[in-house]
Amino acid sequence: MELRHLRYFTAVVQWKGYREASRHLYVAQPSISEAVSDLESELGIKLFSREGRAARLTPEGQVFYEEALKTLAQAERSIATAQRAAKGEIGRLGIGFMGFATCSFLPDLLRKYKARYPGVSLRLVEDVPSGQDLAFDRGEIDIGFTRPPSADRQASYEWRLLFREPLVVALPKTRKVKAKRIRIADLSGERIVTFQRASSPEVFDTIIRACNDSGFSPRLHNELNNMHSVLSTVEAEEGVAIVSASARNLRADNVSFFRLLPDDVRVDIVATWRKKEPTVALKFFLALLDEELPSIRQRTRYLER
Repeated sequence: MELRHLRYFTAVVQWKGYREASRHLYVAQPSISEAVSDLESELGIKLFSREGRAARLTPEGQVFYEEALKTLAQAERSIATAQRAAKGEIGRLGIGFMGFATCSFLPDLLRKYKARYPGVSLRLVEDVPSGQDLAFDRGEIDIGFTRPPSADRQASYEWRLLFREPLVVALPKTRKVKAKRIRIADLSGERIVTFQRASSPEVFDTIIRACNDSGFSPRLHNELNNMHSVLSTVEAEEGVAIVSASARNLRADNVSFFRLLPDDVRVDIVATWRKKEPTVALKFFLALLDEELPSIRQRTRYLER
């Protein structure tokens, strides 16, 4: 059974006969008769009782007619929905992000995307880099604003560099520091609060390497799972933290941030997605991201100050 059979059958009912159905459909009458006969054979019922030239529905034919109309209407809706999806007008897009690192540009980017494609449903997942990896694996997100993919995932992902940010040191405000910058070597005696390596391996390893390059191994006091907790621990005077500069976006009234010396280390924020044919929704999101990239980089220049 094909949709064509249903269209021919319902046309015969609507136009009260094969001849008129043929005239309105621009299809030869024998083709319509054959399609209806095929339907009757497949269903094992008579759809019409022939009375002269008129084609009257049997009781079971009436029931089938009502269902056929619903099927054809649903088919038209399905076609329209598929065409809208192909144009990017509807669909679903999962977006992973680190809040503190993206708050200067992501809200505006999402507003612009929704203004262009209001029918696309957005699923937002705030998580650390390792959490976004799991969200990709579960199919929950299509694109992530995160750190660069780890070496074992790079073959399966594409990414676009958004910006690079320096490291800073976070100290409790009770520390009265007059200098504008702090030497990394001067932190050798401090208890260091940091992210768990499992949460963000790239940043963790970069911090450890920066300390090693300055001649010491850091005394790791607390390894936490999110930046809010890291800064709260610093506020509680339970250590100091070396963090990416975007951590300054978080509200931490009793924490002061200082640039480091030497100041030659940067960590990257990227947009990353799987190496496969993107959905239409993702394709259009990436096009918008390309348009907005100069603005994003301009907005994040403050991180270098």
